[in-house]
Amino acid sequence: MSKAVFDPKRYNRSDNTSFDEVLDAFVSRRKILKGGMGLSAMAAMGAFGLTGCNSSSDSTIAKGGETIQPVTLKFESIPGALTDAVHVAEGYTAQVLAPWGTPLNGIAQAWQDDGSNTAMDQANAVGMNHDGLHFFPLNDSATEGLLCVNHEYIEMDELHPDKAATFNPDGTRNDVDAVRKEIFAHGVSVIHIALEGDQWVVKEDTRNRRYTGASTMDIAGPLANTKHVVTPFSPDGSQARGTLNNCGNGYTPWGTYLTCEENWPGYFVNQGATTADQDRIGISSGVDATGRYRWETLAGNADERLDEFRRFDVTPTGDSELSDYRNEANGHGYIVEIDPYRANSRAVKRTALGRFRHEGCTFGTLEAGKPLVFYSGHDSRFEYMYKFVSDKMWDPADANSVDRLGTGDKYMNDGTLYVARFDADGKGVWLPLTLDGITKDNGTLADHFSTQAEIILNTAGAADLVGATPMDRPEWCAVDPITGSVYLTLTNNTKRTEETGTNPANPRLMNKFGHVIRWDEAENHTDFTWDIFVFGSAADASEDINLSGLDEMNQFASPDGLAFDSRGILWIQTDNGADEVENYTNDQMLAVVPSNLKDADGKQETISAENQGELKRFFVGPNGCEVTGFTISPDHRSMFVSIQHPGNWPYSDNAAEATPEGTTVRARASIVVIRRQDGGELAV
Repeated sequence: MSKAVFDPKRYNRSDNTSFDEVLDAFVSRRKILKGGMGLSAMAAMGAFGLTGCNSSSDSTIAKGGETIQPVTLKFESIPGALTDAVHVAEGYTAQVLAPWGTPLNGIAQAWQDDGSNTAMDQANAVGMNHDGLHFFPLNDSATEGLLCVNHEYIEMDELHPDKAATFNPDGTRNDVDAVRKEIFAHGVSVIHIALEGDQWVVKEDTRNRRYTGASTMDIAGPLANTKHVVTPFSPDGSQARGTLNNCGNGYTPWGTYLTCEENWPGYFVNQGATTADQDRIGISSGVDATGRYRWETLAGNADERLDEFRRFDVTPTGDSELSDYRNEANGHGYIVEIDPYRANSRAVKRTALGRFRHEGCTFGTLEAGKPLVFYSGHDSRFEYMYKFVSDKMWDPADANSVDRLGTGDKYMNDGTLYVARFDADGKGVWLPLTLDGITKDNGTLADHFSTQAEIILNTAGAADLVGATPMDRPEWCAVDPITGSVYLTLTNNTKRTEETGTNPANPRLMNKFGHVIRWDEAENHTDFTWDIFVFGSAADASEDINLSGLDEMNQFASPDGLAFDSRGILWIQTDNGADEVENYTNDQMLAVVPSNLKDADGKQETISAENQGELKRFFVGPNGCEVTGFTISPDHRSMFVSIQHPGNWPYSDNAAEATPEGTTVRARASIVVIRRQDGGELAV
């Protein structure tokens, strides 16, 4: 989640035991077991290691049974940087690719540096503020493919020649084309790219296309064709319009892209009586409430088409859901599946995976004959971690399915949605969000909801009732291809005070640095063991803060993006939220190979003062940016990273070329392609 659209309000008012409280008890228990050691000493000795993690004497044997050669990071960690340029490890190049406004077809005119491109241009060009992304090979090539890219939100000063001119004096909107342009700048781009010589380029292709805040999308799963998603646009409840605030992402084993709707509630407004799910998720309410960009204020304009602006006002005004847009927001808050290979395919909203502020969607270890698992965090303070377990068992033949969205129907429409509870003994439980799911008061969710669709509609409210553990902003999730361990970034939570308390999984008050937690699943899909892999910190912080012993060459704050490549390298990206680190370096990307960190008994270790040098800074972004999104070519020779909301960059196609002092450019979110100068594999 970008800091620019972060909603600091706490919507979880449950009294569930928080992660901080659990962590305090967990640390106290470990302290006793370790004979009275202090917290910092325990961290230094790797006392936070998972005793239950999968391990093997031969690290080349992956959890899924395939053989993976062990790797060692060969680059040297780089210092932090504070410039209008990117910095990457020695021996590497950094290229700007597909910045905001890049035309995708012959309809859009070239990007104009005065912001004068029209809404039609934007509907046919790369969107704004790149985030999660994934590379889909064409014909199994490592040098040609389709790149899917999220576009989280807009920066109006950059988008328009004159932002103020698009508003009336009273704050309402007055320019239909400008607002359409804003809506079209959201969503997802599908871009054909190829390596020509030593540069990646955008290629013309009928598959180049946009999914925007106005695109028609199908609804699948428990909410499909129910009264909850009926609108004047979709009287049968089968479709929704648009996808918004697309932050984290994922992909599927059968070759589709998953985009995640995160801070979507801010786009809608209810000036009347709100529903329980609207209150819990954070829909703006009250007679003076407005949407984030006030799109709803253009309702009734003579040029409005099909209630394109009216729909953002979900205030009930008529006799039924067919006479107003009370249900419009119910079509948002989901994992959205896209088939990048099929040019005219419609995106599908997979409601079975829950409705909340999704940050990422990652599938677990694939095993034939066993269910598929998907993980997704709710990125907000004191919110929860979820997983979905399919009813259907995984068939490896489906990895080569031609009907990709049909395969999505098979695995993603029917299953069980769970929410996590982390306990102080280093164990945890996945609590089912089903009608027969047990609540904290020993009732069932059927005492509060009539159907599974109602549970999905208010996923977070159902999680409150079953006693899930409130976390410090659960964001991206990643699965180690070697061990099968699952990793999750907990970005930060400066609202965690003595009053709210701490817990084993969220152990620090005023947690502005964040941490990465990991766990191992049990066979029954309901139990797991967990620990904390690394704590973010400034290098010179006290021992009770710098629990992982970080130094200047790897200090970080606010871990956000997270991804493993297929070699077992974990890439950690940051969205700085602590002055102590922000004053030293811009947002960054670090790398580590967790499966290489083992004790004498072969058990997985965590980052500690003894081994922290294994965590290395690989990349630093330009001033003002967030480094986010990660994907890598199949040959591991090209890495793609999103640079979101840079301050005064890029100056040229060379991402490492600094904008000259005294020069101002219209900032453009972009993809940076990182390659080794000698053409070899990255990082090793």
